[in-house]
Amino acid sequence: MQENDGNVLTPWRENLLLLTELQEASMKWDFVLVCDLEMNNIKLDNKRAMFLAQLEMKRFKIKKIQDKKKAFYGISAPPDIFQKYVRLLRNPDKGVEHRNELDQVSVTTRIRIVHFILNKIEINSDNKPEILEDLIKQKVFETAFPLHDLKDGLGKNLKKEWARWRDVFYTQPIAEIRNYFGEKVALYFAWLGWYTIMLLPAALVGSIVFLYGLVHFHSSQISKEICEANTTIMCPLCDQKCPYWQLSDTCTYAKVTHLFDNEGTVFFAMFMALWATVFLELWKRQRAKDVFWWNLYSWDEDEEELALEIINDPDCTPQKYEHSYLHSTLVLLGVAIMIAILIGIAQSIVIYRVVMTVFFTKADSEFIRDRANTVAVLTGAIVHYLTIVIMTKVNRVVAMHLSSLEKPRTFTERENNFTVKVFTFQFFTHFSSLIYVAFFLGRINGRPGNYVRIAGQWRLEECHPSGCITDLFIQMAVIMVLKQTLSNCVEFLTPYFKYKYRTFRDRPKKKDRVHTEEALLDKYKEDWKRNYRLSEVNVFSLFDEFLEMVIQYSFTTIFVAAFPLAPLLALLNNILEIRLDAIKMVRLQRRMVPRKANDIGIWLQVLEGIGVLAVICNGLVIAITSDFIPRLVYKYTYGPCAEGNNTNLDCLTGYINHSLSVFHIQDFEQHTNAFKPQQFQDVVDCRYRDYRNSDDYSFSVQFWHIFAARLAFVILFEHVAVCIKFIAAWFVPDIPQSVKNKDLSAKHAELLDHLSVIDHSIQV
Repeated sequence: MQENDGNVLTPWRENLLLLTELQEASMKWDFVLVCDLEMNNIKLDNKRAMFLAQLEMKRFKIKKIQDKKKAFYGISAPPDIFQKYVRLLRNPDKGVEHRNELDQVSVTTRIRIVHFILNKIEINSDNKPEILEDLIKQKVFETAFPLHDLKDGLGKNLKKEWARWRDVFYTQPIAEIRNYFGEKVALYFAWLGWYTIMLLPAALVGSIVFLYGLVHFHSSQISKEICEANTTIMCPLCDQKCPYWQLSDTCTYAKVTHLFDNEGTVFFAMFMALWATVFLELWKRQRAKDVFWWNLYSWDEDEEELALEIINDPDCTPQKYEHSYLHSTLVLLGVAIMIAILIGIAQSIVIYRVVMTVFFTKADSEFIRDRANTVAVLTGAIVHYLTIVIMTKVNRVVAMHLSSLEKPRTFTERENNFTVKVFTFQFFTHFSSLIYVAFFLGRINGRPGNYVRIAGQWRLEECHPSGCITDLFIQMAVIMVLKQTLSNCVEFLTPYFKYKYRTFRDRPKKKDRVHTEEALLDKYKEDWKRNYRLSEVNVFSLFDEFLEMVIQYSFTTIFVAAFPLAPLLALLNNILEIRLDAIKMVRLQRRMVPRKANDIGIWLQVLEGIGVLAVICNGLVIAITSDFIPRLVYKYTYGPCAEGNNTNLDCLTGYINHSLSVFHIQDFEQHTNAFKPQQFQDVVDCRYRDYRNSDDYSFSVQFWHIFAARLAFVILFEHVAVCIKFIAAWFVPDIPQSVKNKDLSAKHAELLDHLSVIDHSIQV
């Protein structure tokens, strides 16, 4: 045997080194740290060495492999850390599949514990403590992530049986998702699956309401009167060179409006109020079943976090809960200012539509001039969508800073604070413009001869000639379709193309045949690099998925009276969304750090708040935006059936003429320069949508009758809907009795075990 001459290893040392590397290659590494070798900086190298030294002091095993430009550090924790976790929390992973029998913890728990310790290690550099998050910002480490295990076992099953487009209609393996990604991700997919299933009846009823309007597309009395109103001359929709027009010009729009503003609208709005309550109550039951079988029914987050603190440092002092009235005041002011800005942006969209309506009426194309109002509404909806995309990023930054002011103690508390603020900002971003369209458009613009103007020049826009609800329908349809299509494309294609590009860039070059041992090591190194090429995830990646779905839920419930097809669109989107998220999490993104949870957190309160808001908004949409109440008042007070006499006439005969007021053209403002076509030269009066007297333009008796009916309907609808919600919530228990009884039996058995131990110790 030859000895080492300084640079050459003896054969037995080569074999020992190779054996050591093969043993390390077969280990399960909990985390991988990556650094950029091109960042050649002594200061950064020293900090990196200090951090790794801290890990070694805690008896972590570290394996370094080096690529051309990157260095990878595999991290594996000592078994006693997990044994402490089991003893402190009384084996919380009992019954979990795919757990390490030596450590008695699941793989997800291993990753979560190691992640906690990695982010708690401090090094003293530059006379201040620094943690891993600070080191990543300084480029000491480029990133840190747990590894996907997709070659065999559970990860392989999820990749082949769940994260594929061909399985789009198959049941989700929630138990396997939980064992691989943790309870928080599993609850998200369980909730999303339950939400999708519950959308089936909502989509069915909404489609029936829409089809009912389609069946009566040509037979509606109101549509007939509008289509035959060749002699009804309407007032111009703008000041400069806008023509007078015939009411019959809106024949097609009137028929389309009847598709979603018909007799079934009230029933559908009431149904959706009940649906939202039943959906949440049934979800609470399903969630209780899941977390009971996961042994998390009585799980306490504070207890687990304290246990992790003690495992990391037995001498630690728990962080106390803090509250500052000054900070709370600053947060409230910040939220109020942000909401004011978002409302201001919504009003700027209103101004945009006003200005663009004038612009389109002066267009060279006759097609655009005749449809100036519709084109302005469509482009306004697109502009609204673009503001949503931009402000979503701004809202996140502002919410993060405001949440930091509250100094949350735990990650969940921080996430809850962040969730409430982001959702509040996103709600105003998405719905401020819709609220204006639904409840203010066409009602604050004045009347012919006395219009409300912006800067004394531009008239505020009016409702669509076929009704105010048409504007709301167009806004919701455009925003919802764009958001669900474009957003999903960006959400999926961005990580897909990034992964393909990195894979192509880092593809291995042709090389000579290698030995089996070297091939095994290359395979082991390539697994780390493959995980590195995946898209990065952050602590709020799952939050983004929840936020997307909760905003969709808001569209599906809040203004559903104006858009009965919203549940159907949401259903179709969610069927694809489940697989899209699955493919993204398993194939295109790095593995999320698993988090333990026994519910969906603050999102449940958000959903319950949306349910209450949906009752209020849908009641107001039917009463104010829709023509349902004016038609009802005419039918039973002013129409041919008002006296209860039998007649062959439809009860709404004459409604259109009744709903239009008369304006004398000579009373227009002096600077009004409307265009009067040749056939309208002899016209002295024009009509407009309102209930006013023709002599002094004051509100007529019919206006006050309708106003009283609208107010009564809102009160009645909301009280009935809220009562139904409360009855449904009481009728369906949040927790199944079987789960309560099983939990009671488990507690009884546990107490008997403790009692037997106490009796045995007394006897001894």
